[in-house]
This record gives sequence, structure tokens and C-alpha cells, in this order.
Amino acid sequence: MSVRNETEPNGHLPTLIACFLHFDLSFMLWVLLGALGIFIAESVHLTPAQKGLVVAIPLLSGSLTRVVVGLLSDRIGSKRVGIGLLTLLYLPLTCGWLLSGSLPMLIAVGLLLGTAGASFAVALPLASRWYPPQRQGLAMGVAAAGNSGTVITNLLAPRLATMVGWQAVLGLAMIPLTLVLITFILLAKERPRPAGARQSSIGEMLTVLGHRDMWWFCLFYSVTFGGYVGLSSFLPLLLRDQYGLATLNAGYATALVAFVGSVSRPFGGYVADRIGGIRVLTGALAGVSVVYALASRLPAPPVMIATLVGGMFCLGMGNGATFQLVPQRFRDEIGTATGIIGAVGGLGGFLLPMLLGIMKQTTSSFAPAFVMLAIVAGLAAAWLQVLSLREQGWRLAWRGVS
Repeated sequence: MSVRNETEPNGHLPTLIACFLHFDLSFMLWVLLGALGIFIAESVHLTPAQKGLVVAIPLLSGSLTRVVVGLLSDRIGSKRVGIGLLTLLYLPLTCGWLLSGSLPMLIAVGLLLGTAGASFAVALPLASRWYPPQRQGLAMGVAAAGNSGTVITNLLAPRLATMVGWQAVLGLAMIPLTLVLITFILLAKERPRPAGARQSSIGEMLTVLGHRDMWWFCLFYSVTFGGYVGLSSFLPLLLRDQYGLATLNAGYATALVAFVGSVSRPFGGYVADRIGGIRVLTGALAGVSVVYALASRLPAPPVMIATLVGGMFCLGMGNGATFQLVPQRFRDEIGTATGIIGAVGGLGGFLLPMLLGIMKQTTSSFAPAFVMLAIVAGLAAAWLQVLSLREQGWRLAWRGVS
């Protein structure tokens, strides 16, 4: 890994705002099918497993796209890629709005709409390059707090769907898309390259795949971010199928849970800047495991919602802590690293709804899925503790701590 010798920049607020808006709007669209899941399921008559599939498909395509987008961000610039990404989203929104609803159509729209999830590999590198190492946790947390788009979607999409129908909501979504596209073009700015800096080849950028650290980050992020986006997408269906909550109430509850996960992400980065990302991440993973274990008991609705609020707080803290660490370890390859880690994190989000849907269909209960999730989170926390004890270099090498 190369080390930068030039003076680190102190930040660029317009770019940070643009990155936040790009990420926020993209998250709104990334989980849109999940927020409309109850309406879609009733309209197309989906089975529990099909519900999980429709909700999870955008998460899968967004995850896979992140790797390519991350490479392009490092190669041709995050702003150019970000503009292209937003422009592409007009296609699935138009198709979903105007074409007749069916399972194949929903899968096609979900695959294209899922590219919104690749904003992760645009917004975070673009913001990160403007900030010095000691401010990475907060800067990355603020940019990534755009995952609050899940809150907006779950608050507004169900109510709009009751008034104009779920397909028309996809058409209306092009209004904020246009506003954010214009704002991003005007505000976002690439950090100038240092004089004499050489453009890395794609092969050189992909050398990050040879670092074990990369795969540890992928593992931990698949639990934290995968839990956040997976629950945000599937929770309306879970609350409706398990507890019979009214559609709007399920949306409001999901918005509350997602809001906690959003605001705790920058807080997690801020705390990690001060006490260390490893400590925060270990505590967050352990907390997530406990929450999933409690959720497996499927308590009464108020208790379940309160439990998931606590879980989302832990997930958000874990997300912030992870990306306080990543820029320290992969400073020059931040676009590629962000794309790869974000992709695996999104795959975790794809698997979570699928697991919940399949378990519900095969066992008539969501409980086994939560038990499995609790075990995975607990093992991740334990392994991170092993790493911190046995491999001091993993924890300290990129922070200059002795």
C-alpha cells in the first residue's frame, strides 16, 4: 500500500453535502420495493419466499454493481460515475411505473433499481478523499448517513401508494431524483490530484483483494450493513405477516427503526475516532447478536419494535466503526476497497430477507432465521476479539499506534 506524502486536505463541505444527498436519494430508491412490499405482494399474489426474493433482488444487484462502480470511481472519478448512476435510475422507475405488474417485471425492475445501491462506492470515496485521517470517522459517517433515505421511503411510500397506487409511486420518485441529480452536478467536486501522481491500473487497484484485512472488513460489514439494509427492506412484510399490523403502521415502525440505524452511523464513526474502531465494532457485533436472539422469541409488537430499535442502533454503530477503519487501511485504494466491502455488505442484506422469507415458508415462523442471524453475529464478534488479541498488527499498523 502506498503512502501519501502531500499535505492532507481539511475538507470540502459542498462535496460532503452532495455526497450525502446522492447517498440519501439512492437509498430511497434502493429499498423502494421493500417499502411497497405489502402493496406489491397483494397485487401480484406473492408467496412468502417470493416476497423475500422481490425485496432482496435490488440488494443483490446493488451489491454486485458496487465492485464495478468502485473501480470506475478510482479510475475516472467519482463525480462522473455518480452522475451516470443517477441518470440510469430513470429507466427502472419508468418501466415500473408504466408496465403491468408481474413477478418477472418486478425482478427486472428490481435488478435495475438495485444499481442505486452502488452509490455507496461513489459517495464515500468522493467525500473521503477530502478529509484527513483523524476526521475520517465523522466525515464518512455523515456521507453514509444518507442511508436515512430508508426512513423517508418507509414514511412516504406507503401513504402515497394508498392514494395513487404503488406503480405511480415509482413515477413520482423521478421528481426527487431530478432535483438531486442537478444538485450533485453543481456541488460535488473531485479532489485535485497531486502534481506528478500516477494513475493506478485496474490490476494495481485489485491488489487489495490479496490483503486478508479486506476480507475481515467484508465479513464484519456483511453483518452490520447487511443487517441494516436487509431489515429496513423486509421489516414491513415481517410486521404485517407476523403481527397483522396495518400497512401504514408497519411503514411507520420501519421508518423509526431505520432512523435509529441512520443517526447511529455517524455517531459510531465519531466514537471510533476517539476510542478506536475495533472497540466500537466488537461491542456493536455483540449487541447485534443479543438483539437477534431476543427477536427470535417473537415478542409482542411493542417489545419486538423496541428490540429492533436497539438492534438498529448497534448495526449503525458497527457501520460507522467499520468505515472509520477502512480509509486508514486502504487510503489510496479507497474507491476499490469501498466497492468491494460494500458489495459483500450488500450481499448480507440480500441474504437476510431471503432467509426470513424461506424460513417463514418452510417452518411457518421467522424464529429460526433470527436464531441463525444471532449465531453469525456472535461468531463475528468473537473472531474480531481473537484478531485484536492475536494480531496486534491488524489493529495498529495503519494507525501508527505502538
